[in-house]
Amino acid sequence: MNIELIKCHGSGNDFLLIDEMEGKLSFTDDERAQLAITLCNRKTELGADGILFVLNSDKSDARMRVFNSDGSEASMCGNGLRCVARYVCEKLNKEEAVIETMKAHLKVKKQEDLFPDIPTYMVEISPVSFQLKDLPLELDQEKLVNEKIERLSDHLTFTALAVPNPHLVTIVKTEDIHSDIQKNLSEYVNGPNPLFPDGVNVSFVKSLEKGAIYVRTFERGVGFTNACGTAMSASSLVTCLIGLNEKEEVIEVYNPGGKVRCVVHEADSGYWIELIGNATYVYRAEVQLDEKNKNQFEVMKKEHFDAEAVQYAKLEEAAQGFIRQYI
Repeated sequence: MNIELIKCHGSGNDFLLIDEMEGKLSFTDDERAQLAITLCNRKTELGADGILFVLNSDKSDARMRVFNSDGSEASMCGNGLRCVARYVCEKLNKEEAVIETMKAHLKVKKQEDLFPDIPTYMVEISPVSFQLKDLPLELDQEKLVNEKIERLSDHLTFTALAVPNPHLVTIVKTEDIHSDIQKNLSEYVNGPNPLFPDGVNVSFVKSLEKGAIYVRTFERGVGFTNACGTAMSASSLVTCLIGLNEKEEVIEVYNPGGKVRCVVHEADSGYWIELIGNATYVYRAEVQLDEKNKNQFEVMKKEHFDAEAVQYAKLEEAAQGFIRQYI
């Protein structure tokens, strides 16, 4: 079987995008999981944090399904959604669209460039829930907002929320960023533990200045990533809740892979977040799967988007220069 795909990334959070809309390709869920494990393996020529499968939708312009590199399916992925937004908008010749995800139909829209010649898209991050049962988090209370969890840390306070995938967010000092606390804590809550039976994404957030934060995320099913879109959105919301930033105002969110912008909105139905950032193509490739051994594949051809890589490297350099002033 031959598969055409696009290697792409949002804030350095990289994916393989596979189009199932044309009907030329169609996979079972088991096949999608196996593809993710095989193609995303960093020891191979491809490697990625996950696969974005783009399908037809009965109610929206397209449907996105996300499979992590370990074969698990994510309910949502903000960085991946930006890449799908670009692909669908360009495919359908639209400036904006609606993409169906596991739990919501979300608006996406092309934006002014975040940085010169960087394809930039806004995606809606919703729904947002603070109910612990929606993560789930096994504590004898309904919500957790800026509170300690004694089993995890004696000095950090946490906020738990689903957007809709589960996030645990804590505001930290610079010394916490440079310590092993996040690694140890994240590995604990994503292994067998009494608190998070399904695991959780863990974000350490450092306030840089008013309207600017740094977010580093340990992503469930992946590990440390350059960036996690829903984590940056959830973190922005948390900073508004505790008074570090303001709703309805742009928050510049820096991460190990670059930067995005977030705007937190509050409506009658609850909170939702605009996530605005790059949707960069790395290369287009054709892969031939070994019919006898599904764990084997060969890259038949590869076409790089060199100009996009050059421009994103400039954005990344500028973002890292800003971060180094504070961390």
